[in-house]
Amino acid sequence: NFFSYYVSQSRYPPTPIITTPDQPKRRYINVKYPEITRDFADIYVYASLGDRYDLIANSYYNDPELWWVILRANPNQPADSLYPNPGDQIRIPAPSRIPNILAQYDSLNQNI
Repeated sequence: NFFSYYVSQSRYPPTPIITTPDQPKRRYINVKYPEITRDFADIYVYASLGDRYDLIANSYYNDPELWWVILRANPNQPADSLYPNPGDQIRIPAPSRIPNILAQYDSLNQNI
């Protein structure tokens, strides 16, 4: 059916969905993100027009899906945009910190 095809082709299929007999409407579970504190190993760059968090994550971590790490490290940036403000200084958590950040993420979301 169309709905099954759409969900299988969606970029969000791993997003957990809850339905219960008393609330049959589809609800999505909120993902929790760890706080990303400052570290001397972090990298600082100035955002340029056209920069996107997924492209920056791919450049530094070889994984565009880690865009949220950079966004969470920069709470001064709009949380609803994939684009940092041009000219703003962006903090990129050091690549060596990624395993710890991902472990914190997994711990926060283990019941999802």
